[in-house]
Amino acid sequence: MIQFLLLTEQHVRSVLPMSDLIVSMEDALARFSAGDVQQPVRTVLEVGTQKAFFGLMPACDPGRPALGAKMVTVFGGNAGRGLPTHLATIVLLDPETGALLALMDGRYITEARTAAVSAVSVRHLARPQASTLAILGTGVQARSHLEAYAGIRTLRDVRVWSPKVSSRQRFVEEMTGAPVRAMAGAEEAVRGADLIVLATSSPTPVIEDAWVTPGAHLVSVGACRPDQREVAPELTARARLFVDSRAGALAESGDVLLGIAERRFTPDHIAGELGELILGRVRGRRADEEITMFKSLGMAVEDIAAAELVYMRALERGTGTREAL
Repeated sequence: MIQFLLLTEQHVRSVLPMSDLIVSMEDALARFSAGDVQQPVRTVLEVGTQKAFFGLMPACDPGRPALGAKMVTVFGGNAGRGLPTHLATIVLLDPETGALLALMDGRYITEARTAAVSAVSVRHLARPQASTLAILGTGVQARSHLEAYAGIRTLRDVRVWSPKVSSRQRFVEEMTGAPVRAMAGAEEAVRGADLIVLATSSPTPVIEDAWVTPGAHLVSVGACRPDQREVAPELTARARLFVDSRAGALAESGDVLLGIAERRFTPDHIAGELGELILGRVRGRRADEEITMFKSLGMAVEDIAAAELVYMRALERGTGTREAL
């Protein structure tokens, strides 16, 4: 009989502070770019007439050691059912035997680790004085990014925009830790900001090149399919571009692939992986006025590293419930 730990989202939240997660993600990114991690590009299936997605993301990191996989779904129609559009489950396995160690909710891990990775990009690419944040989107990613950024920077002005007035106002009312203002339009939010987060579900650009102030650092976490992009192609071409995984970006990112197909740039436009920057193998920002961009797609190693951290903390604190197979 195999015993494993079952961890709900509430359990995961209780043992996974953002500050510790940022440290874990920086290490995971570096290990991936150093070649110490086994991780294929995720397998994605299109589901049903609504064109929902099911993704399978396995990874093995011998250095932790950690082995496992995330199963993630993106069902846009869930919003009308009162369910999250993004759902996930993570399976953590014993790297010595392959036996099940833990089964845990991965929705919050996906939300939090994405923001933590973005915060790592801010540490390494944004100007030290950057303190004005524009967020396009008001969903869970927008909220987690505000938490992550506020933990590593003193934010003097936070602007938020999304298409629905009610969503913008709710975001302002519910978020704490930094001064937040709702803006009437995306351009109004972005102009003058030196930190920009795009956390939208839009398959077409929501930000224009002319809106972006020289020296800004842009993070794009939406548009995760080859036929989608949320950044104007002229802006992607102008920015110094970093990704989490070259292989992933060249297989999945419409912001990258469509620009290449349109001959705006070549694959060499990718300046480097974020992990290569952490390791000092590539140069980051080259000038104060340069625009830097991090295109985030998410990687299995990030999920497995976060899950391993959750598992170890849960064992220490007696969190979760023991189940048997």
